[in-house]
Amino acid sequence: MSDKYIVSARKYRPSTFRSVVGQQSLTHTLKTAIASGRLAHAYLFCGPRGVGKTTCARIFAKTINCEHPTAEGEACNECPSCKAFNEQRSYNINELDAASNNSVDNIRDLTEQVRIPPQTGRYRVFIIDEVHMLSQAAFNAFLKTLEEPPEYAIFILATTEKQKVIPTILSRCQIYDFARITVPDIVQQLQYVCEQESIEAEPAALNVIAQKADGAMRDALSIFDQVAASTEGHITYQSALDNLNVLDYDYYFRLVETFLAGDVMQALLIYKEIRDKGFDSQFFINGLAQHLRDLMVASTPQTRKLLEMNDEVAQRYGEQSIKLAPAFYYRALDLCNACDLNYRNASSKQLLVELTLVKLCQLVAPQTQQAAQPPLQKIAAQQSAQQSAQQSAQQQRPVAPSQASQSRVSNVAEHQAAPAPKPMPQAPHPADQPPHPAQAVPPTAHVTAQPVAAGRPMPRAVGNAPRIMVNVPNSSAAQQPSATATASAPQQRTQSFTIEQLHAAWQNYIDQHPQERALCTTMSYALPQHGVDAEHYVLTVGSPNEQKNVDEHKEALVRFLSDAVKNDRLSLDVVVSEVPIDTPKILSPREVVEQIKEHNPNFTQFLKDFDLGLA
Repeated sequence: MSDKYIVSARKYRPSTFRSVVGQQSLTHTLKTAIASGRLAHAYLFCGPRGVGKTTCARIFAKTINCEHPTAEGEACNECPSCKAFNEQRSYNINELDAASNNSVDNIRDLTEQVRIPPQTGRYRVFIIDEVHMLSQAAFNAFLKTLEEPPEYAIFILATTEKQKVIPTILSRCQIYDFARITVPDIVQQLQYVCEQESIEAEPAALNVIAQKADGAMRDALSIFDQVAASTEGHITYQSALDNLNVLDYDYYFRLVETFLAGDVMQALLIYKEIRDKGFDSQFFINGLAQHLRDLMVASTPQTRKLLEMNDEVAQRYGEQSIKLAPAFYYRALDLCNACDLNYRNASSKQLLVELTLVKLCQLVAPQTQQAAQPPLQKIAAQQSAQQSAQQSAQQQRPVAPSQASQSRVSNVAEHQAAPAPKPMPQAPHPADQPPHPAQAVPPTAHVTAQPVAAGRPMPRAVGNAPRIMVNVPNSSAAQQPSATATASAPQQRTQSFTIEQLHAAWQNYIDQHPQERALCTTMSYALPQHGVDAEHYVLTVGSPNEQKNVDEHKEALVRFLSDAVKNDRLSLDVVVSEVPIDTPKILSPREVVEQIKEHNPNFTQFLKDFDLGLA
């Protein structure tokens, strides 16, 4: 018959400071204090569960009573004191579970034991686990003993909730904060256990177990035993996922690819596949947020060390992260966080998650949205662009000879009919001065003239007036942009929209900006209405403070609405109503009771019969 089975959490519990996982700096401090003889009379070990608080307290108690400690500050495990401790028969170590022994009588029994000096060894160590569970009276009864114990007594208090320990206890202890154990440290310890137990395990499977443990070594060893038992000593990545009900990160990689392609339908199909496997939707959206966070930190070498995973998986995250812009991560994480916050109150939780996936797909692929326009809209947009280019080309085309001569004659006639300008302090430009009356204009004189204003009637040539050749510069080329510049400049969107579409975009802004509480509250009961034209709207609010709050966010709000309705001419004016607007009033409990009394007189008799009232 084989030896009795011992779970890994007990079998591989550290017995020396050197074997403690993930607390190197803390154990070094304790060993240094023991070696130098600078021991305090009270210690407080605090931190998450399963990180080694009680284990370090036991190792500390064994080491300070060791008769032949090593040069590194470790217990020898050979002297009678160490052997008694290892065999759990040492009288110098007393443990008290404060979760079940939290009364004043239990503390009085403890103080009575403190009076008894050690029979062997130098110190008696009292370990109180879960000390935050002591009652207020028990804490007060323990204060005097903790402050002035005998010189041979040392107290080690352990807790997972330091904030629940009263300050008078904290001030009498040296406090050691135990950190969560990192994923690489847990994986390394699990690999050691696999070697000792002759178990084959894939590194990716151990990484899944370490992440599931959430920084607790004891939890990691318990999960390891569970997976090893179900796989008969051959732990694979898929078996770890199946046993622990963990969602494979491959789903999240596929989802991000759909976000890149703007493929909404494929994203919804992947979400359905995840739901069919039995995963909770909130668990899925939190996992997606964690995946996006890991992609964000993997996008730069400086933050890649924040990834708690093996090198192979980290490399895959790095390859996908370079496909996305930093702005996408910020907006996507905000959408996932909003979905998580609204999940509990959503009447259709599936629709909420699907809507979030749709928004995520629209973040990365604006070109996909343009490609998804109906064919008629595409043709209309192309024809509009061609007409704009033709108009620009016609404006720059050279003037016909007949039109040029008429333009030149009309300009000369205007100059002759106009009175001579009065002399000014500054000399005008020679081209702007009319010809002097005493000078005859030669038939071939070249006079610079301004172009005729658009829409002005063209004067006819009079009699046998001499033909005057006028050289008109091409001023239209300087005043109007070229066809290339016109084509490269972004065209203003002028798509028509209805007030219902604007109100829908208005509600979308409220849903996507829950952090702007004051603005969203104002927007929730005030809707924009038609102004002077179809693209001008007026928002009526109830107070100047609301007007100021909306004006502070007006630029971003109008930009959001313009993008939603695809019209850049949209404008919004915020005015204060002259008539007070009825806003929802939050009633106090007393006001609620008074209103019920007004509407239901029997309620008053009900309160009297049962002797009820407000405190």
